[in-house]
Amino acid sequence: MKYICLGYYDKDKFESLPESERNAMFDACFEYDEHLRANGIWGIGEALQGPETALTLSWKNGKVLTTDGPYAETKEQLGGIGVLEARDMNHAVQLMSQHPALKYGTLWEIRPAGDMSEIMKASEQRRRQNIAR
Repeated sequence: MKYICLGYYDKDKFESLPESERNAMFDACFEYDEHLRANGIWGIGEALQGPETALTLSWKNGKVLTTDGPYAETKEQLGGIGVLEARDMNHAVQLMSQHPALKYGTLWEIRPAGDMSEIMKASEQRRRQNIAR
């Protein structure tokens, strides 16, 4: 089953680390990611640019509104995402609890990926019926 792993970090804490410690963290994290990938457990992973580059979309009064920055105002910011292939939530927790980023203050939120296959199939059938009319 797929699990989405959301990595949150404290920007001030991260920026206060000496460069050598930041490099050691990145090296350890990438090495662990490569280990997971080599074992068919780690799918994709992407870092995110800082929250100051974010744009939040919402819908109000029939229009799309945009707001600079992330929706939530928190000390920890979403720094990256990863997709993990695990047997169950316990397995996902076991794997991510070994991720070196934890030792540097990263928080990992793990969520099972939603299975949209049946909803997508039903939608496809409805759309085909609408075209046929």
